Amino acid sequence: MTATPPQPNSPSVPRAREAPPPGPGISRGSRRALRDTLALAALPLVVALALPAAFAGGGTRRWFGGRAESQRAEAQAAKDAAAAAFYELDTAQRDLRISIETITAVDASPAARRAITDFEALGRRIDEVSHRYIQAVDAHDLDRDDLEAATAARARGELVKAKDDLENVKRELERFADGLGPLLGTAETQLARLAPAVERARQGLLAASNALDAVRGSGLRADDLAARLAALGPELTRLNQGAGQHGVPQTLERAERVAREAEAVRVEAERLPEKAAEIDHRLVSLRTRAQALTTRAGQVEPVLSELRRRFTAACWQDLQSVPERAGESVRQAEQRLKEAQNAREEQRWPDATALLSTVRALLNSTDESVSAAGDRLRQLNAVQKDPQQEIDRTRFAIRDAQRLAMAGRNTPDPRHARPLDDSVARLERAIGTLEGRHPDYWHFLTETEAVRRTVARVVAQIREERGGGH
Repeated sequence: MTATPPQPNSPSVPRAREAPPPGPGISRGSRRALRDTLALAALPLVVALALPAAFAGGGTRRWFGGRAESQRAEAQAAKDAAAAAFYELDTAQRDLRISIETITAVDASPAARRAITDFEALGRRIDEVSHRYIQAVDAHDLDRDDLEAATAARARGELVKAKDDLENVKRELERFADGLGPLLGTAETQLARLAPAVERARQGLLAASNALDAVRGSGLRADDLAARLAALGPELTRLNQGAGQHGVPQTLERAERVAREAEAVRVEAERLPEKAAEIDHRLVSLRTRAQALTTRAGQVEPVLSELRRRFTAACWQDLQSVPERAGESVRQAEQRLKEAQNAREEQRWPDATALLSTVRALLNSTDESVSAAGDRLRQLNAVQKDPQQEIDRTRFAIRDAQRLAMAGRNTPDPRHARPLDDSVARLERAIGTLEGRHPDYWHFLTETEAVRRTVARVVAQIREERGGGH
C-alpha cells in the first residue's frame, strides 16, 4: 500500500504565510531567492528534509557538471594511482631493509659496507619523493564543492608527477635489490647454517658429557678429558647468548669449533677403556722385549771376539762400543717402563703413552746395534768364502745400466756415461783390495754397495728423463 502524501491544508504541515509584496529596495535577484525560499516552505515535509542532503557531499557535484567534474575525476584517478605507487614503494623498501639487515648481521666485508651506504643514500631519495607525494596530496582537496577545473587539472598533473617519481625510485630500488643477490645469498646461507650449528654444538657437548660419565662409572678418571670439556663451558654460555650479541660469523665459527672439540672428547672418552687395555698390553710386550735384548746384548761380545780374531781392525772397529751402548739403552728403557707403569696406575694416559713411545725408540735403536754385529760377521764370512758373487752382482748392475743408457742412441749421454765409467773403475779398485795377506773385506763390501747406489741413481735419472719426454 502506498501512503498518500499529506495535503497542504493538513494539520501536520503549516500553511505558508503570504509573502509581502516586494519593496522597491529589493533587487531582482533577491526577489528570485526569496521566492524560491517561500516555495520551499510549501513542499511536503519529507521532500524538504531530503533536500539538504542533496546539497551535501558528492551529490552536489551534479549541479556543477561539465569540464570541472571531468577534471575532478581524472585528478582523483591520479591520486589513487599515486597512492598505489606509494604503497608499493613502501613495501619494497621494507622488504629490502630486511635484506640489508640480514647482510649486516652476517657480513662485515667492504662490499657489505658499501651496500649499506648505498641503501642509506637510496633511502634519502625515497624520502624526498615520498615527501613530494604527500605535499601534492595535502595541497589539493578534491572533494571541495567549488573545485575549479583548472585547480583539478593542476592537482592531476602534480599527482601524476608524484606517481612517476615514486615508480622511478621503485625501479632503482629493484635494481639495487638485484645487485644484492650474491651478498644476500651468502648471508642467508650462513643464517640457515647458524641454528643447526648451534644445536650440533649443544648436542655434542651433551654426548661428550654422557660419554665421560660412562667412563668414570667404569673406574677410569679421565681427568684430562674432564678439563677439556670444562673449558668448553664458557663457549656454551656465549652460544646461548646468541648471535645478536656476538655476531653471526663469530657465533657460527664458535659453534663449529665447540662441536669439533666436543666430538673429540666424546671419541676419546669412549675409546679410553680400549686405550687403557692397549697400554697394559704394550707395557707387557715392551718389558718382554727389553729382557730379550738384554740377553742378545750379552751375545755381542763373542761375535766381536770372532771378528777381531779373523778379520782386520777396519772390519770391526766401529762395533767396539755396541755392548756398552746396548746395555745402557736397555737400562734406560727399563727405567722408562717403570715410569710408564706409574703413569698408567695414576691414569695419566698421555704421559704413559709418551713414555712407552720413548721405550720403543730406545729398544729399536738397541736392536739395530745388536743386530749389526751379527750381520757384519755373516757378510764378512760370505765374502771371504766367495767374493766373486759380490763382484758379479755389482758388474751386472753396471752392465744393465749401460745397456739402458745406449738404448736408442749411437753414443751415450755424457751425463750418464761418466758416472757409469767411474763405477767400473771403482769396482776394479775394490777388487784390488782383496789381494794380499790381510784383505779388507769390509772396505770391499762398502765399496761395492756404494757402486750399486751410484748406478741406481743413473738408472733412475735416465728413466725420469725419458718418461718426461726428453
